[in-house]
Amino acid sequence: MSAVIRKATMADAAALAALANRTFIETFVEDLDIPYPEADLGGFLAHANSLEAMERRIADPAVGAWVAEEGGRLVAYAIAGAADLDFPGVQPEDGMLYRLYLLRGHHGQGLGPALMDEVLAWLTTTYGARPWLVVFSGNLRAQRFYARYGFEKVGEYDYPVGEWTDREFVMRREA
Repeated sequence: MSAVIRKATMADAAALAALANRTFIETFVEDLDIPYPEADLGGFLAHANSLEAMERRIADPAVGAWVAEEGGRLVAYAIAGAADLDFPGVQPEDGMLYRLYLLRGHHGQGLGPALMDEVLAWLTTTYGARPWLVVFSGNLRAQRFYARYGFEKVGEYDYPVGEWTDREFVMRREA
């Protein structure tokens, strides 16, 4: 692994927004072949991964954001914070992995585990040892990855991408 993992800074916000859009498209549109209508995908990305959204997350002391940088460009990232999931059993003090994405060409280089280790250490210190996450029901690779860290499926819910709806699995790691 030649990438360096570090906390995201405000100077990373624009590159992080672009990386978030690219990894979403790679993962869901290109790899998993989800046929999002163009208007739904465009609106979702413009909202979820806007420069302003990334700046808010980086500036929020209750949110942890990490990037992996290689050769002066961002190639992976992770974001975590308070569990913002309306799901039975979620407590106000619980933490949650919001996102963990790598550019396709950086899979299998140890970046995913390195980012996950950073996130889990921070979540445990900040929110406790029982974090939540959600993962697309069709993303078997990600589900296997999270299972290696002790996450188990505890339910399902629908996640809107514009007017489109993705079926998501809710996962929890017990202490």
